[in-house]
Amino acid sequence: MSEEAEVKLKELTLQISQLNKKAFRQFSERTQLTDYQTNFYGEVKPFADKMQLLIDAWRPLAEEWVRSKRPKYVFPIQIKDTYDNLSIVCVTAFQKDTRRRRFLETIKSIDYVLDHILLQAGSDGEQG
Repeated sequence: MSEEAEVKLKELTLQISQLNKKAFRQFSERTQLTDYQTNFYGEVKPFADKMQLLIDAWRPLAEEWVRSKRPKYVFPIQIKDTYDNLSIVCVTAFQKDTRRRRFLETIKSIDYVLDHILLQAGSDGEQG
């Protein structure tokens, strides 16, 4: 993997991590309020579209990084699962009927993978 691609992976991972935290805050601070009304075109769609754009660019870079660098604690299936989870979380964060425990576990799972990529990218997988 080229150094340029690895830099791009880190940038995208950081942006996605920030959006994942934003989804968590949305769910825990706003969606759970009794008077919260979902604004699909004003909030949900723009957020989901932004997330989808980032994760579509992120996934092939992350898959290549895992194949070439063989990092500790990050495996190819986790990249696929993280991609799938992110595409779901960006919408369920705005839904009142989202199961809280499942949502929070998914957020933690995403954070785990993204944090390990950020820790290890650029260090040839030496860190752990």
